Amino acid sequence: MRVGLFATCLVDLMRPEIGFSVLKLLEKAGFEVMVPEAQTCCGQPAYNSGERTASRGLAEKFLREFEMFDYVVIPSGSCGGMVLHHYADLLGDDPELNGRYEGLRSRVFELTDFLVNVAKLGEFDSKFTGRITYHDSCSGLRELGVKSQPRALLAQLPGVQLSEMKDCEACCGFGGTFSVKYGNISTAIVDEKCANIKASGADAVVLGDLGCMLNIEGRLRRTGDTRTQVLHIAQVLAGDA
Repeated sequence: MRVGLFATCLVDLMRPEIGFSVLKLLEKAGFEVMVPEAQTCCGQPAYNSGERTASRGLAEKFLREFEMFDYVVIPSGSCGGMVLHHYADLLGDDPELNGRYEGLRSRVFELTDFLVNVAKLGEFDSKFTGRITYHDSCSGLRELGVKSQPRALLAQLPGVQLSEMKDCEACCGFGGTFSVKYGNISTAIVDEKCANIKASGADAVVLGDLGCMLNIEGRLRRTGDTRTQVLHIAQVLAGDA
């Protein structure tokens, strides 16, 4: 069966190695993976800023590029939430487009949800040894119900000890354009998140959304923490961390 991998623009631009980790996981599960070369953004930044024309154009583009696949996998809760929930708002006034979208919608999955509930992958090449704490990204948790899935996957790794941080479900302060518009508030929020990560005693904080990853890692480094690793769960599972 063919999987269309929506790599996300942040992965493509900032951490392409995460995309390769996702590719390894999907191929290990026995899927033929295709990465449409013309893919760009899911449209979330434009949508959150009220630019409906731009975001609708990107929603239509996504539909054209991915509707032919058996499944679509997205290694990001925020992009997954945009596609699975907000495209309905953007495309709902066009019966033809909305019908095509609804035909695709049930085949779109966030990465860890896909690995647990569709691929049922139970064997990994992880080399990670140490204590991990997991950050629940807002969109993945609240829009997609991603909570138990990453923990179930991490529990299968013999070298990993999970140490839950205080307020693991609390926002890291990124929030896409929120961190740009309200920098001081965002900084206060991420400072609290970083304090909870450090208090957990973990060697690494692991998560499933690159926006959170960049925000947390950036703040840890700027405040002098060069020890704590900040990793996408795909990197840990695929043996790339």
